[in-house]
Amino acid sequence: MTAASFIVDEDKQEKTGSSDDDLISSELTLQQTLQKQQSAFLNNPYPLLDERIAHLKALKQALKENRSAFVDAIDADFGGRARNETLVGEFMPVLENISYTLKRLSKWMKPRRRHLAMQLQPASAKVVFQPLGVVGVVVPWNYPLQLSALPLVTALAAGNRVMIKMSEYTPKTSTLFAEVIARTFPDDLVTVINGDAEVGAAFTRLPFDHVLFTGSTEVGRHVMKAAAENLTPVTLELGGKSPVIINDDFPLDEAAERICFGKSINAGQTCVAPDYILLKESQKEAFVAAYKKAFGKMYPSVNNSKDYSAIVNERQFTRLESALEDARVKGADIRPVTDDKINDGSRRMVPHLILNPTDDMTIMQEEIFGPLLPVVAVDDLANAISFVQARPRPLALYYFGLDKRQQEKVVLSTHAGGVSINDTLTHAIVDDMPFGGIGSSGMGHYHGHEGFLALTKTKSVLSKGKLNSSTLIYPPYTGIKKLVVRFLTGGG
Repeated sequence: MTAASFIVDEDKQEKTGSSDDDLISSELTLQQTLQKQQSAFLNNPYPLLDERIAHLKALKQALKENRSAFVDAIDADFGGRARNETLVGEFMPVLENISYTLKRLSKWMKPRRRHLAMQLQPASAKVVFQPLGVVGVVVPWNYPLQLSALPLVTALAAGNRVMIKMSEYTPKTSTLFAEVIARTFPDDLVTVINGDAEVGAAFTRLPFDHVLFTGSTEVGRHVMKAAAENLTPVTLELGGKSPVIINDDFPLDEAAERICFGKSINAGQTCVAPDYILLKESQKEAFVAAYKKAFGKMYPSVNNSKDYSAIVNERQFTRLESALEDARVKGADIRPVTDDKINDGSRRMVPHLILNPTDDMTIMQEEIFGPLLPVVAVDDLANAISFVQARPRPLALYYFGLDKRQQEKVVLSTHAGGVSINDTLTHAIVDDMPFGGIGSSGMGHYHGHEGFLALTKTKSVLSKGKLNSSTLIYPPYTGIKKLVVRFLTGGG
């Protein structure tokens, strides 16, 4: 994900008029809110199934009732977010995940029996799934509804209380979400925090029972460092450069269409968007032609388009333009995907394919998070795998190829948070699979059962009755006790 925005910025502090007194006041309010939720949790440390189900249903109903308002707010924050992209990318995953969770929550909550060795009998062993307490969620700007509501679903299903820090870069959506949540839940169950960089930094310093952060690798390090002061466990959903490998046994037209869809959704401002292409030199020009054709079919016009989204703000737009110019200056072959010119006053950006990129270019060093797509020539599949292995582990990897053995080779030879074979993005919205990165692309999981477990303490419980066979290994070790110890430890 692109950088969440709460590293303290002195320039921003001057612009917003923030003062030390304001920051102290914000920190005090955050601490009071946390203490209120902690107190409420102690009064109800294990919400029963019916209570959790009621919370999830209330959230689902609130989102459905405010669907149009959220669509409008996100559109305004982006200066042009395609309505159907918001419905598909924000609402569909959340509503589907709530339905999925409601069907399975009873099973997830049930204690599980575990095996006991003979020498521990008579006794019983089980694990119980206990809520952690108060979970802190930090939300980025690119999917402000999905990436606030999905963690909330998981946290409520696990029986926790939740504080959510929204992004200041989506102010209308963040304000609306806070209002909707306040009407739906008491503030000692769910609270939404809005504020600038300093508020965000103070938020991550709170002694939560778990922090779930979605954002950039750089900011993730700051979050982890702040959490470490309280020994707070973290789930970090970061990003990185998600590669696409195209083998020559897969139709290029079909590959280009599926890649184009994954790259164009939200104008590439997606953490699992394809970040660069690896294919043979002989495939390059055919891929360019196929990609242009696919984009033109999906988006006949970028200018004034109701289906193609804008870049979220001027800062991100300038960053992308600078990266494109950096590639141009350093000798890349820049290919606009369309001849369409943007004159509608928006921050919509024409996609570009970037051929012959080099490692010293910004586009090959940083997550792109926009409609720029480098195309890298490799000799063969082994060379493509080596290219991926030599770089930080990505959040997603995409492979296009029909041979099952080669598919398996790619999956087992590379590390990534998740993989889609012959598609892009879709693995990330499968409710029954975990979602999470590895290394610089994150740690931990949420979504599905793994998400429930991540925000739950799996507690071991051993129970004995009046009969205690353990006295056979109590000191002093004489007589039969000595023989028992020798037998249990493999002695002769």
